[in-house]
Amino acid sequence: MKDLISAARMTGFAYTPWWPLLTGLLKSNIYADLEIHIDVHIGIALIAVIVPAHNEEDHIAACLASVGVATRCPYLHGEQTVVIVVLDDCDDATPGTARRMGATTISLSSRNVGAARALGAELALAAGARWLAFTDADTQVAPDWISTQLALSSDAVCGTVAVSDWGTYGKPMRQHYEKTYHDVDGHGHIHGANLGVSAKAYVRAGGFQFLDRSEDVALVNTLQATGAIISWSAAPRVVTSSRRNYRAPGGFGETLARVEQQSSQRRLNKANA
Repeated sequence: MKDLISAARMTGFAYTPWWPLLTGLLKSNIYADLEIHIDVHIGIALIAVIVPAHNEEDHIAACLASVGVATRCPYLHGEQTVVIVVLDDCDDATPGTARRMGATTISLSSRNVGAARALGAELALAAGARWLAFTDADTQVAPDWISTQLALSSDAVCGTVAVSDWGTYGKPMRQHYEKTYHDVDGHGHIHGANLGVSAKAYVRAGGFQFLDRSEDVALVNTLQATGAIISWSAAPRVVTSSRRNYRAPGGFGETLARVEQQSSQRRLNKANA
């Protein structure tokens, strides 16, 4: 992955027609096992927002509405943006909703969030993006989300997440979250739902690995290893869901489910003591 991306950038990825270069990438061995379809209406973009989605018809509209507001933030001074939804094996209304809301879509069948984020990033780089902002389809971003990431003047930004509705988890989980989660600058959390990285740093790190879990952690670890300056900031705000039918194994949703299971086991042990 790293050699391929670097070679593409060296040939002038940001300044040459992107379609032949992207077509070459998608025909490479990296994507040989993936079915990919591109529905592209995109020119040169300097900022890209990338959203992986697998059957997200219940959430994608709210996500894209919030992203749309963020792309029009006055602090971006009209800089060209593109919103890319990577449709990963969707068989619901997600594709139609994304397209109706003006997103560029690219689809594959992998059920792999690392591959989805990587593919979206490739399309963004091919279109000339200088900054890649990543979020999730069940997440809504603040109106100044993108501009706040950029204002931190770092190679990458790791943000925090807030929960919009605790649903069936209820008060105990909310209290546990508020007690143990560090929603402050210098936090140390890594969330694919609130992540930004410069194109140069992303390319230098070799991009997302094709991991079905913890792909965001792997990228940040590589960014650190390649000398990237990272802001661990609570300033770029997003709110995400606490849904139980989470998509990514090992992600935020599974973490909540595991915490609940552990808490239930502790209560049971205490009752039986």
